Amino acid sequence: LNSVSDSEAAILSALNGSSSESASAAPTSDGPTPNAPDAAVAGMSMVRRGGRRQSSSRFNVSQNRDIQKLPLLSDASPEERENLFIQKIRLCAVVFDFASDPLSDLKYKEVKRSTLNELIDYVSANREIFTESIYPEVVNMFAVNTFRALSPPTNPLGAEFDPEEDEPALEASWPHLQLVYEFFLRFLESPEFAPNIAKKYIDQKFVLQLLELFDTEDPRERDFLKTTLHRIYGKFLYLRAYIRKQINNIFYGFIYETEHYNGIAELLEILGR
Repeated sequence: LNSVSDSEAAILSALNGSSSESASAAPTSDGPTPNAPDAAVAGMSMVRRGGRRQSSSRFNVSQNRDIQKLPLLSDASPEERENLFIQKIRLCAVVFDFASDPLSDLKYKEVKRSTLNELIDYVSANREIFTESIYPEVVNMFAVNTFRALSPPTNPLGAEFDPEEDEPALEASWPHLQLVYEFFLRFLESPEFAPNIAKKYIDQKFVLQLLELFDTEDPRERDFLKTTLHRIYGKFLYLRAYIRKQINNIFYGFIYETEHYNGIAELLEILGR
């Protein structure tokens, strides 16, 4: 961070605003997230000059990865479509190793990639698949692919990560991870999405695990996380106070304990400061 005092000032401003829980302290709809932070957040920009690295987040790689390509949803009969959709969601819950062995399972990685692309297109254009039974499947697939222990903030020489010197570590699994985020966003943004059904699965525990990912060094993932949390904030009224509280806890930890957190700027944007 260029200036810790600037960071703290921006965070304290956000904390003071959210303590009153006024409507202006956070987004009140599921509209687009602001494209750029305000001046306070802009002063927190990171200048990185080191070599770009690949992240080695500790994913729970699936034991059985021999997945088979399924028939296209467009070719299935209406009676078969829901079951086939669920099968494809479960197929995409298989997690592959991109970090330690990037050349492994190339055939099966491509099957998952093409299936995710098909699901993205299908959920954007079709509404009849939004039955109650798909909600736990979609949320579980998202959680299995994204929730994990982030890689420690170190550079290739083993020294502590320096945000002013080192390039951020990019997530090695991004070819799949990006598509998982895109699909989940299309799911949340669909006119047929039913928060009253989804709230059984998108709960406080889910939000807490989502917030933990904001410390990733990969700015691409933080951008998706920001938009995802913004959509959840807009659609789940009962989670709003909890989200503000947990973001405030991250801010307090940043100021008084760690003095380092990769997603501070994105969280400030969510609070609209």
